[in-house]
Amino acid sequence: MSLDVQIEKELDGFHLSARFTVQDGISGLLGASGSGKSMTLKCIAGFETPDEGRIVLNGRTLFDARQRVNLPPQRRRVGYLFQNYALFPNMTVQGNILCGLRRVPDPRERSRRLRETLRLFRLEDIASRMPHEISGGQAQRVALARILANRPEALLLDEPFSALDAHLRLNLQMELRDRLRDYGGPVLMVTHSRDEAYRMCEALAVADRGTLNGIRDTGALFADPGSRTAARITGCKNIARAWKLGEHEINVPEWNVRFRTERTVRDGLKGVAFRAHDLSPKEARNAFPVRYAGEMEEPFEWILLYRYAGQDGAPLWWRMAKEARPAQFPDHLGIAPAKLMLLYQ
Repeated sequence: MSLDVQIEKELDGFHLSARFTVQDGISGLLGASGSGKSMTLKCIAGFETPDEGRIVLNGRTLFDARQRVNLPPQRRRVGYLFQNYALFPNMTVQGNILCGLRRVPDPRERSRRLRETLRLFRLEDIASRMPHEISGGQAQRVALARILANRPEALLLDEPFSALDAHLRLNLQMELRDRLRDYGGPVLMVTHSRDEAYRMCEALAVADRGTLNGIRDTGALFADPGSRTAARITGCKNIARAWKLGEHEINVPEWNVRFRTERTVRDGLKGVAFRAHDLSPKEARNAFPVRYAGEMEEPFEWILLYRYAGQDGAPLWWRMAKEARPAQFPDHLGIAPAKLMLLYQ
């Protein structure tokens, strides 16, 4: 099963261009607020209409500008989980789920699927409660149960954890991920959290000022983001302009260093990045003199700031577990050539 999205939409001072295909499993749209992620979901669901392009779900055309096809939301067989879950406040948990079964004509089948859904989502004990009487985690389960009871062909999750506190969010991420493994269709989740994306999604597309082009394996994207935007949104703190000197050598003027790389440097190089965890005073490769520039303490880690010799401007980050902090700041720091990420956009 697959969802293919190839759309363009002009908005107020903003152009959305989304081009990607997702398969079964959980895929994510990762990007900052206002980058076009939620608008893309709304176009897929039929709440918004693109100006150009096509949306095809499992070979069935939901939208085609040229062919003038634009199925209404209720005919798209797409489930949409809103940020605030959008439960009907005047209905019980059971009543909310029955809304998802309203197109099942046989009362006995409707009743059977209601019981099955309540059991699967562990909601039997709260079936008669109103939305204001249940927790945020329970509300999320009810909203998801209401959607899946209708057996959609694709599931869209719009920032599904944004309304939850940090502790509950982590627990529900694991629970939702495990539950959706048995769903059997494409799941597309919007998030601005790189940690959430990494834990939840098998594949990711990065949203950059309205552009979402292509979907990549999550691990591969984090290991080699390819662009400054992708490096930044995946949590990289050390990013600079760079240019090619040779097949395996680059110049980084703003850091006043030249790095050797493991990857072959292609023409058109725009920048370089590396993770703050990957620095080491024991690494002899790409090792240069450094000077201390400050520090920040986190609950379980230290961030030590530094500059290379002769470098002006913003300092770089060196992050480590608290127990790994050296007694004295080192004279040199090195980075393995394999840890350098080459950026072409």
